Amino acid sequence: MAKPDWLKIRPPVGGKFEAIGKRVQELGLHTVCQGAHCPNMSECWSAGTATFLVMGDTCTRGCRFCAVKKGAKGQELDGDEPRRLAQAAREFGLKYVVITSVDRDDLPDGGAGHFAECVRAVKKSGPKVLVEVLIPDFGGSEAALRTVVDAEPDVVAHNIETTRELQKVVRDARADYEQSLEVLEKVKKMDAEIYTKSSLMLGVGEREEDVEAAMDDLRAVDCDILVMGQYLRPTEMQMPVKEFVTLEKFERLKKLAEAKGFLAAESSPFARTSYRAGEVFIKAAIENKGKNSEVNAHD
Repeated sequence: MAKPDWLKIRPPVGGKFEAIGKRVQELGLHTVCQGAHCPNMSECWSAGTATFLVMGDTCTRGCRFCAVKKGAKGQELDGDEPRRLAQAAREFGLKYVVITSVDRDDLPDGGAGHFAECVRAVKKSGPKVLVEVLIPDFGGSEAALRTVVDAEPDVVAHNIETTRELQKVVRDARADYEQSLEVLEKVKKMDAEIYTKSSLMLGVGEREEDVEAAMDDLRAVDCDILVMGQYLRPTEMQMPVKEFVTLEKFERLKKLAEAKGFLAAESSPFARTSYRAGEVFIKAAIENKGKNSEVNAHD
């Protein structure tokens, strides 16, 4: 299937892109930008930002859309990784840091403790540094979620990835649509001040009415931010693209999400969970402040 003109990916450019890539390697860090073949890597790195991938580069799950390396067991956790992550944040002058991870079903807590240490370290790396975490489901463990929430990230993201109907086609068998919704719901109940976020890949065979139903499911658990982007097949090993979604449809879905009450919605071909994360967070915070002001005005 031929890609439409709006899906042309710009090649990496600029000295800053090269410098960040080199420094990330020197610090022994991984980024999801590289591992997942993210189409926004050029734009984000050239602007001096990156989404860090902690707990190694080997995932214990086998989702059919993902190019990250798979294995029954990941690498041994590196206790120094949080410090190096904070060092990178300082060196790059980041004010908004996204931390994500591979799934680590081989660890007793799914890696939640390590996640929390990374959040705390980055929070201490500079004044007013905001941290977003994109977490796995931790097998539904409430204790693991509590560990991450107690580290006080500003945003907790967890992706349902696709509609209810396509879960078993797209995701690993251990991933569960209802469980993912419960993750977002539990985070909000643990700390109502944390913004929650999720993402949908489009172009994998979903029906528009099912996308709308997924929006309703996310709003039912008080999810604040929704990201929708075009699925792009990373390599021939992953599932094929079923449809290239038009720009008009992306815009229509964005307006629908906003009408349903999401504080912010990012909907475009290259949108990914962490793409323009700082901008999306600021928009959500402003919208939330506005809504709170309206409530207070009517008290």
